[in-house]
Amino acid sequence: MEREQHDGRKVVLIDGCRIPFLRSGSGYRDLTSYDLGRLALKALLDRTQIEPGRVDRVIMGTVIARLATSNVARESALAAGFPPHVPAYTVTLACISANVAITSGTDLIRTGQADIVVAGGTESMSDIPICYRKPVRRKLLEAQRYKGPMDFLEFPKGIGLKDLLPEIPSIAEFSTGRAMGEDCDRLAARLGISREAQDEYALRSHLAASRATTEGVLRGEIEPVRVPPDFQSIAVDNGFRADTSLEKLKSLKPAFVKKYGTVTAGNSSFLTDGAAATLLMAEDAARALGYKPKARIRAYAYSAQDPGEELLLGPAYATPKALDAAGLGLSDIDVFEFHEAFAGQILANIQCLASESFAREKLGRAGRMGDIPMEKFNSLGGSLSLGHPFGATGARLVTTAANRLIRENGTFALVAACAAGAMGNAIVLERWKDH
Repeated sequence: MEREQHDGRKVVLIDGCRIPFLRSGSGYRDLTSYDLGRLALKALLDRTQIEPGRVDRVIMGTVIARLATSNVARESALAAGFPPHVPAYTVTLACISANVAITSGTDLIRTGQADIVVAGGTESMSDIPICYRKPVRRKLLEAQRYKGPMDFLEFPKGIGLKDLLPEIPSIAEFSTGRAMGEDCDRLAARLGISREAQDEYALRSHLAASRATTEGVLRGEIEPVRVPPDFQSIAVDNGFRADTSLEKLKSLKPAFVKKYGTVTAGNSSFLTDGAAATLLMAEDAARALGYKPKARIRAYAYSAQDPGEELLLGPAYATPKALDAAGLGLSDIDVFEFHEAFAGQILANIQCLASESFAREKLGRAGRMGDIPMEKFNSLGGSLSLGHPFGATGARLVTTAANRLIRENGTFALVAACAAGAMGNAIVLERWKDH
């Protein structure tokens, strides 16, 4: 992205919201990603009072798609009340899918192809597609050509008992075959990040989320929902552990590398259901419609590294690119909102950004990026405690960062996240001021 988007229109964030993020298998267990997306989009329409027919695009991120709603953005948008003439499409880039939705919307506006874009994401880990294994799938396709009942006697031939077992999707890197937690263990060991440091960070995240929820700080970005069949109101996230302690976290066994690992269920993000959405506009369109934006999308950048060695270091690579594009340094940032896949991943990226050798050897820079003041970092909790619906997290991060800028009287915010495939994204927000 070019420095400060000088070649295009200014893009502003009007507002964003999400439905409560819930542990998979809990309050949203009977819903699909389509249902969750519909709820988030409807909440955004109600909150902003934007006329749905004025929206030029709806873009939603998702990772685990259902065949029946493969373009979940379109189905959710229609159900939420967007008229048929509004195009809607779904994007997928692992844990930064909503980031892609937001930056794609930014580019549409910046280049004059749109004035108003709704961008966000949705994910249901309670409703993942479970498939037959390939020999059975092949037989089922062949069976469509059978002419009579006797043809079905051929069906069992070539199918073993193990072929009848369901094929459950694995959360593992395709290119390496390793679970992401295994890579975090490898990364933590290589950089000398201790189990104690990871547990301490996880505790910080859970207590911050609990405090933000109790004090009502997150109420401004979470829209309550009523879920069938009992239609009880769900108003808060249910993943954070208000009663956790360092002792409890220390008692957990390694989850991935069983004997020597330092990554546990307690210092990792958990499977989550949820959805979030943001409203983006061209600044001139916002003025014409009487909207007061919260922030401007100042710049963004993407990165990609070797999945074998640097799977989780996306923020350390994308952050310098985004800051350069914005003409800023790390010391200019007032609010940091990073996706917490694992405590070890967060600590590794912070360490790399502060490292002289990483700057020289990996980034080709003369000096390190700098230290991140932890009092400015994920102060309301993060994915470890609030939850991580894969396709939706980026919209949560951007919304929270913009709200924090206003609440904390800051000027610039940095949003960053890693993703499967060793990719990363960073977005720089600037608090909007009516000059």
